[in-house]
Amino acid sequence: MGVYRTLAVLALIFLVPLGAAAAPAGKVVIAQGVDPTTLDMMNQSETPASNLGRHIFDTLYERDQSLKVVPALATEMPKLVGPTTWEVKLRKGVKFHNGEDFDAESAKWSLERLAGGQGKLRGATFFAPIERVEIVDPYTVRVHTKKPWPTFAVVMTFVQGGMYPPTAYKDKDTTFISRTPIGTGPYKFVRWAKDEEIVLEANETYWRGAPRIKTVVFKPIPDDAVRVAALQNGEIDVAVNIPPHLAPVIDKHPRLFLSTAPSIRTIQLMFYAHQMDAQHKPVGPYSGPTADKRVRQAIAYAIDADEIIKTVLDGKGIRVATMLPSMHFGYDPSLRPIKQDVERAKKLLAEAGFAGGVEITLHGPRGRYVRDVEVAEAVTGQLTKAGIKTTLRTYDFVTYLNNMVYVHKAGPVWLIGWGTGTMDAETIYVPLFKSPGIFVNWHNEEFNRMVDEAQAIMDDRKRLEQYHRINKLWVEETPAVPLYQQLDLYGVSKRINWKARSDEVIQAFTMSLKE
Repeated sequence: MGVYRTLAVLALIFLVPLGAAAAPAGKVVIAQGVDPTTLDMMNQSETPASNLGRHIFDTLYERDQSLKVVPALATEMPKLVGPTTWEVKLRKGVKFHNGEDFDAESAKWSLERLAGGQGKLRGATFFAPIERVEIVDPYTVRVHTKKPWPTFAVVMTFVQGGMYPPTAYKDKDTTFISRTPIGTGPYKFVRWAKDEEIVLEANETYWRGAPRIKTVVFKPIPDDAVRVAALQNGEIDVAVNIPPHLAPVIDKHPRLFLSTAPSIRTIQLMFYAHQMDAQHKPVGPYSGPTADKRVRQAIAYAIDADEIIKTVLDGKGIRVATMLPSMHFGYDPSLRPIKQDVERAKKLLAEAGFAGGVEITLHGPRGRYVRDVEVAEAVTGQLTKAGIKTTLRTYDFVTYLNNMVYVHKAGPVWLIGWGTGTMDAETIYVPLFKSPGIFVNWHNEEFNRMVDEAQAIMDDRKRLEQYHRINKLWVEETPAVPLYQQLDLYGVSKRINWKARSDEVIQAFTMSLKE
């Protein structure tokens, strides 16, 4: 009997593949400050939506844990086969969640939707250089661009360039796609209860192997204190944007730990200098005081960002001269952040015809960035003391974007955070300042020309020199006031293995539950 029993056990062992991984198990709840505006990744430019989208959709290229660009749905790095042509080899054997095959048709349809979405899809701006996509064979495409495009590979890491199933989405609008997100990613969409939760389930046939965690839930919790309390109570497992003054609470908690990283994100005030139409094109100067460069410069000199970092952020911020942190291509170490100079601010106001002061409204979000309301309140107080009487209005993030920012009604001054995974000046200056654009409220022909030139320079040294020239023009014209580079703080349950990244990506596929 012992021999037969041994043979039976061995038979069972050999029925199980030696490399088989354990089935997905357990649940992780991730709390961001806000709900996504949409689940159509091509129609958004927001980190909360992008973080969720990376669970559902894969891109041709991605950044690994060390932030190096590596192939994902592509099998190798792209080849420049002509001055304006990039060849991409695609991964075989990958399926969308609905069973469709991923192939060259999928890549062509997805990239050409972005190319044709300029001015219509909010995330399409980054992909404006695409002219057309040629299918070479079922798993090879050539992306033809309108001009040389040096940042092709890094832009393709954006989740806005996630691959879509052409059969399922043919003739479907963005509302349908948002309600029915279908990708090739590690998680499948289950349901979205607006402003409550989004539930995802593991894709057990994922091409990289099944995720270790079965269920992932994203919850929007705008209030910092509520988010931290939910973490302490075990209701959530990961919380973003931990306010610095509450960081010690988490750091000393027996079941939690703090994970930090210097962020690619900067926080800034943006100005309205021109009025834009419904197609985001300039129609003339803005009717408010910020149309005058001297008023914009006065606002910049009236702000003491060092004091805000010290008192509001408990020192958890880094001053920046432009919106390019030191890790970004285009950064110029010779530029220094300006220091508060109230007398100079008042002199500039007088030169602009506002010797008696000026009144403005500052618009900002609630719960999107670390202590965003408190930062806006501090700015409001500093400006008012300098003779720039400021009224602050704040909004939940989705309302802020849809009803104010995207329709050019957030003037004369609005607060926004911007972090770009390319870590390149192109994806800061183009979407935010090169007109026309959905975020753009400033029009400068010389700036547009210089950026157009920079986008086509393939030589890195020459491209860097061009962006240094652009930086200087941008500082002089002051279409925005950069306040600081954010330091990201996450609260995490000790039952999870996970580490924060500087690009703010949260991906449950890289997480595991401790035994």
